[in-house]
Amino acid sequence: MALTDRQRVLGGLFLVIALVTVLLLRQVLQTVFFSITVAYVLYPVRRELVDRGTPRRVAAGAATVVGFLFVVLLVTPIAYALYARQGQIITFLQEVPDTQPITVFGMTYVVDVSELLGRAQTAVSGAAIDLATVAPVLALKAFLFVFLVYALLLRPENARSAAMRLVPGKYHDVMMEVHWQVRDTLYALYVLQAATAFGTFAVALVVFWALGYEAAFSLAVFSGVLQFIPVLGPSLLILAIAAVEVVAGQVGTAIAVTAVGLLFIGFLPDAIIRPQLASLTTGLPASLYFVGFTGGTFSLGVVGVIAGPLAIALLVEVVELITDERVSVQQTFEAAAEKAAGDDD
Repeated sequence: MALTDRQRVLGGLFLVIALVTVLLLRQVLQTVFFSITVAYVLYPVRRELVDRGTPRRVAAGAATVVGFLFVVLLVTPIAYALYARQGQIITFLQEVPDTQPITVFGMTYVVDVSELLGRAQTAVSGAAIDLATVAPVLALKAFLFVFLVYALLLRPENARSAAMRLVPGKYHDVMMEVHWQVRDTLYALYVLQAATAFGTFAVALVVFWALGYEAAFSLAVFSGVLQFIPVLGPSLLILAIAAVEVVAGQVGTAIAVTAVGLLFIGFLPDAIIRPQLASLTTGLPASLYFVGFTGGTFSLGVVGVIAGPLAIALLVEVVELITDERVSVQQTFEAAAEKAAGDDD
């Protein structure tokens, strides 16, 4: 069914107002984006509660609480690690010698790392100070996040109905394909990654404790967070710790950390957890996921962690739709040609 003139005007008006809204609210766009994507993931929870007879408002509120708790569980350990271990990290950096001898093929070179150490101390101190400074802003954004997620879950059918009305009926199947791709991608990014990150945290906590690190909890937190970085993940932290041990003259400890850490922290959670949740994956190759993650992070900051891979997944889905359409058209032509040849006979 073709769009009426009224629907075209309303669609154009929506695009104009949406553009103006983006320009005016650009400071909170990241919060809005995360709210929309989290509501997308929490919708099945809300729907299941409603199907079981829970009132619509209560179901939306319960699903929102689940999303809020997820964010709190993700952010709180990071903030705690920064504040609790700030002094220890700075003390360690101050104790590292300003010059480091490096021996290569029997020749020793002295590298001056004082400037690098100074920048590292400034970064650690600045991170904690910045976090305290922006605390009121973060609290306001947290309230906005909760409000938006609840509003979206309260009446999720409104957005769907509006989209269906503005798009001709013959393209509804394309919209549904895109919707399913968005859903599967967000589930893979949030649910699968969160489960793998939690498993990584648990394993890393045991490993670092067994290796005798006093900051085992903080190191485990950062290991879990780094799990959101594709391909490399917590291996970055393991190699960094090993490098610190080498600088401190503990070569044996560095070898132990590298061997045990890469196996149990870098590999084991991926090998065990991801196959169990394979149904949540989108089939997106790791290389494309890495491109989306890296490009999105560099272009958009934190929001790019989700937006980048999502954009790549949608691009792949549209290419597949175009390919299927071409195959379908080609098959139609071949069928018509065969029928024409049969009629001539």
